[in-house]
Amino acid sequence: MGLFRRRKRAAPASRDRAADRADLDHLENFVRTRKGVEAYIEPRTTVTETTIMLIADDGEWTRRRVGGPDEARRWAHRIAIPIYDVRLMGYPQRMRDYNERRKRRPELF
Repeated sequence: MGLFRRRKRAAPASRDRAADRADLDHLENFVRTRKGVEAYIEPRTTVTETTIMLIADDGEWTRRRVGGPDEARRWAHRIAIPIYDVRLMGYPQRMRDYNERRKRRPELF
């Protein structure tokens, strides 16, 4: 009869929008205008798609959506910047230091 049988639902899709050309343009501009930029792949969650975080040598950072981890790696290799998986490496201390400086002196940023 199946009154108490539950249907299995597919994994929920992210509620975030997909990556677009404007996202990649922003990332490329960040790389062109900063020194020592490294990329960090952030995994897809139930709220956001896969993102890539770029962190400059002074700790300044930006984050945008990408089509997936493979696309992020191809993009970083094309731009010739190092790329890491944030789940394996974590975020660099310089990014945390930059965030602290922004909290203490927001008028400078």
